[in-house]
Amino acid sequence: MRKKGTKIPHYPLPEGFRFEFYQPGDERCWAEIKTSVLEFSHLQEALKCFEKDYLDHIDELRRRCLFLVTDQGEKVGTAMAWWSTRDELRVPSIHWVSIKPEYQNLGLGKALVCQAVNLSIELDGDRDSFIHTQTWSYPAIGIYIKSGYKILREGHFACFPNDYSKALPYLRDKMGTRFHIDNDTTVIELSKK
Repeated sequence: MRKKGTKIPHYPLPEGFRFEFYQPGDERCWAEIKTSVLEFSHLQEALKCFEKDYLDHIDELRRRCLFLVTDQGEKVGTAMAWWSTRDELRVPSIHWVSIKPEYQNLGLGKALVCQAVNLSIELDGDRDSFIHTQTWSYPAIGIYIKSGYKILREGHFACFPNDYSKALPYLRDKMGTRFHIDNDTTVIELSKK
């Protein structure tokens, strides 16, 4: 969770890349990116998810779904400044952050997440917001924390369960000394080392 008012760092987009918003037909690019990072086993599975969850909101997609694009026009990353529903209220939530494997570790993830967070604030106001992730995305968890998010120890948002106690040993193992529990008993965050 990112508490409202949390400062967002600026991570410039490396030269040779730009951001673009979704246009009809980009769902295939989204599905290719998501399949490349193994979020889905098959392109058709990713397309079906996109169609089910997002295509009914085409106007929102045009202003909330970001793509990271090379100067050659290849879409290599994506994130959505979207929402999740809790008690019938829309809660700001960043969805489906991904960068094709061959473009990872270039500083693109930090720029993409911060762009999505800023877009969310622009569209929904500076409110508490969330991002759902999984333990095998531990490199991205570092990016989320640098972008102002903290891992919830208790509670949850939307329909996602909070598996904090199961995740903690795995994250400690993978993230090593960069990982600690701070004095706020509701979060875990990376140390500044």
